[in-house]
Amino acid sequence: MDSKKEQLLALLRDEPFISQQALAEHLSLSRSAVAGHVAALTREGRILGRAYVLAPTQSPILCIGGANVDRKLRAAGPLQMGSSNPATQTETPGGVARNVAENLARLGLPTQLLTAVGDDSAGRALLAHAAEAGLSTQGSLLATDESTGSYTAVLDAAGQMLLALAAMPLAARLDPDFLRRSSAQRAQARLTVLDLNLPADSVALLLQEARERGHALLAVAVSEPKMDRLPQDLRGLQCLILNEGELKALVGRLGVDQALQALHERGLRQVVLTRGAAGVICSQAGAAPQYLTPPPVQVVDVTGAGDAFAAGVCAGLCHHPQDLELACRWGLQLAALTLQTEATVHPELSPAWLAEQQELNP
Repeated sequence: MDSKKEQLLALLRDEPFISQQALAEHLSLSRSAVAGHVAALTREGRILGRAYVLAPTQSPILCIGGANVDRKLRAAGPLQMGSSNPATQTETPGGVARNVAENLARLGLPTQLLTAVGDDSAGRALLAHAAEAGLSTQGSLLATDESTGSYTAVLDAAGQMLLALAAMPLAARLDPDFLRRSSAQRAQARLTVLDLNLPADSVALLLQEARERGHALLAVAVSEPKMDRLPQDLRGLQCLILNEGELKALVGRLGVDQALQALHERGLRQVVLTRGAAGVICSQAGAAPQYLTPPPVQVVDVTGAGDAFAAGVCAGLCHHPQDLELACRWGLQLAALTLQTEATVHPELSPAWLAEQQELNP
């Protein structure tokens, strides 16, 4: 490379949490010389904040929320409650925001993930897996005093989820102070995707920023108990993706049409309601809802299919911002792929899939 400054920048891309002492040793410089180069790169806008957050070369999709280890226990036969049941176990990277982000990165879209993991073997494995998938985690929180979160799903013999338990204490640290520290990095995004693992005050801050700055903001529901993290005023939120149980938790036992209208009246422009094998309903303020059916597939495992759907919607909205129906069709196609694998994110996903969708819908 031409200069020590460029060599330093390359080291930061590989390891954003590296210390200045380690940088000095790598480059055979004094710490004061390293500090000078860091200050110069910050003034030039090539470093955006602490943990050496580098400016992206393209406007990315930014996903904010949970990252954890997914453990799936699949029953070998009919479950007997109150007794031990034979099962198989798999373990994969997980978390709603992380899953959405990995899908997008494997599609070849520039994607960043802001999350929180522990400084433990699981957390380091998640960060390494993200890097392998082409997913940037610059600016994420690495906690030394808390373990990386986990999500354990119990599946029946057919791969349908019966119960899930989430232990994600680090998500609470994605608070407004954390978001403010990452404001320069977040300002670069063309679309911000949040999951409702975020604390309620963090969700409110992101909606406020979107209202004030006109940023595109999409939210993915996580579970029924977390629907109360959305504020009453939903202005600023472009799109919300949720299932039928989460819709009831949010607006009560209204009919579907009345529930969707109630959300539009709260300021939400787009709602996507997922209904499993029955497909999805996509609704835009001022227009009649549209009902879409999924392609028929042989289900291997449902875990991750909803997050793949959300990623497909995000990809579609990035390419066709005004066409929610098309974005949902991309989501259904991506979910169908994921249903056919035991992996949370389809391991063979690539930019070729996205190119095919663009060719079919230019």
